[in-house]
Parts: sequence; C-alpha cells; structure tokens
Amino acid sequence: MTAPATLTVDLDALSHNFHALETLTGVPVHPVVKANAYGLGAIPVARRLMVEGARTFFVARLNEGLELRTALGPTPVIYVLDGCVGDAAPSLRGADLRPVLNHEAQLSAWRSAGGAACGLQIDTGMNRLGFRIEVAPAGFAGLELVMSHLACADDPAEPMNQRQREAFAAVAERYPTALKSFANSGGCFLGPDYGFDAVRPGICLYGGGPEGRPDARLRPVATLSAEVLQVRTVPAGESVGYSRGFVAESDRTIATCGAGYADGILRSHAGSGQVWVAGSLRPLLGRVSMDVVAVDVTGLDITVGDRVEVFGPHRALDDAASAAGTISYELLTSITPRVPRHYTGAASA
Repeated sequence: MTAPATLTVDLDALSHNFHALETLTGVPVHPVVKANAYGLGAIPVARRLMVEGARTFFVARLNEGLELRTALGPTPVIYVLDGCVGDAAPSLRGADLRPVLNHEAQLSAWRSAGGAACGLQIDTGMNRLGFRIEVAPAGFAGLELVMSHLACADDPAEPMNQRQREAFAAVAERYPTALKSFANSGGCFLGPDYGFDAVRPGICLYGGGPEGRPDARLRPVATLSAEVLQVRTVPAGESVGYSRGFVAESDRTIATCGAGYADGILRSHAGSGQVWVAGSLRPLLGRVSMDVVAVDVTGLDITVGDRVEVFGPHRALDDAASAAGTISYELLTSITPRVPRHYTGAASA
C-alpha cells in the first residue's frame, strides 16, 4: 500500500554522485552518513556505497556508529565526529569505532581507556569543534587521521577558504603518517589543492549542489512525493487553510495532498513553495498543516490518487530549499520517520 507521503531513494544516482566526486577530486571519497545519511537511510546508503568501493565512513554520534557497525560488519572504518564523549570509550573500543578527538579532555579519556586508532580534528577557523592550532598535540601512537572543516566552502570566492587551507596544510605537516582530510562537499569543488588524501562529502552525495543550487554533475537522489487526497473547487472570495492563509481572487481548483509538517514539509514553504504535478510547477496555497498541503491545480486534469513531487528529478532539492528559505540539508533531515523510505537500485553487497 502506498503511503500518502513517500521518500524514494535512487541508489543508482547515489552511486553516480560517489564516482563523480572521486573523478572530480582524484582522491578517495569517505562518505558522511551522519543523521541517518541526511535522512535517506544510513544502512542502505552505506551498503550501496561499499559496493562502489567506500571503506571509510563518518557519523556524528556514538549510537550512529554502533548501528552502522552492526549492519556493515567489521570491514569498514567508521569515525565518530563527536569524539570520545563522557564514558563512551568502552563502547567505541568494543565496536571498533574511531573517535575524532576534539580537545585535550577527549584525548586524555581515550588514552586512559587504552584506546588505539583514532582521528584528530584541528580547528582552522570555524570555531566549532577541534583543537586550536596552537594547542594541537604532537603525533602519537594510534593517530590514523587528521582533519579540519571548511566554514565557507559553499562560497568559492570567500577568502577564508584559502586561509583555512593554508593553515591546515601547515599543521598537517606535524603528522606525517596520518591520513589528511579537509574537503567537505563544497570543498570537493574548490580545486585539487583542497583534496589532500581523502574527501568527506555529505550533501553532494545525496543530490544537493555544492553552492546551494543544482549542479549538473550531480544527480537527484531523493524524491519526496505526496498523494492527492481530495480535489475541490474554491469559489472566488473563499479561503484555504488555517487563518485564511490564502483567499481566492477567482475560482480555483485545489488539490489537498497528504504531506504536512509532521512529514517534514516545513511551514516556511507557505507562500513560496511549489510542487511538480502533471508536467508543471504549481504553488502551495495557504498554511502548511500537520498532515496536508493545498496545491493550486487549476486547469490541470488531476484526480484523487495522483501524486505531486515536492522535490526530486523535476523539482530540484536546492530550489525547493530556497523557496522555503532554508538549505537542502535541513529539507532532507526534516523528513520524519512516518514517511516510508523506498529504494531503487541494488542496496547491498
């Protein structure tokens, strides 16, 4: 049975994007699958990427790493970006997860617990996580990865990109035996100097563009669609939805579609959101409700059971995000668990 709202994940498109980033950067791609692979499903996504050759993954939380290890088995390297938080060391060690250590207390906790293989994050200017350059520790046994994170990679003209790159290149020389990783999704597109030994893309694997707009080198991976539950005529002068969010100036045909903010359709879509239906983009009307949205389908041959595309091949993810006043990352990670995920293409090794 088809659910009113459905997320379809094209694993063949995911594979295309993975190899496109390999070709673009000329170095191994180590996928970021945190936040359930940005809402698309970390386990099926990682399994397909392993088929394509990925052997190192990044998650944010310990629990994400534990779930991924259980699903993927002992083969891949899995880094946890939070690092060694609280009393996590035994769990990290027991599951062969590698913390990315971010400050001295984490390093001490990991060493005290007898931890071995790990990563180290150096803050080169983002002021989020990581050791400041002036207090970064010397190399030590078990250090396998040194990384940093770009703050402005979605803006190639931003001078901070080059400043961060130069800072990372200099500090990385202290760790000659460790793998060096610097570029996130946007960084993959800044040129070969940003690649170092491996890149860590996230959103570009999943179809988002590196500058917050569609990029022809990447294919759409996620399609969010909603079923038409009812079609009605709204006479001129009548309103649609809560608080009379839309008032018809002329007779309009409205399709009520089965996706709302409880499915991940942000309320900020109201007034500017559009969906693809019957070969054209049509506006959302009125407020986004918990379970439904209203779409203007005046002049179209639309019946109950038809589906509209919130984003996907015909309505670019980045364009949908811009219309909602946000970014593609938030659009994907806002899709709630009640929306079933369906996968096309081979999923597992």
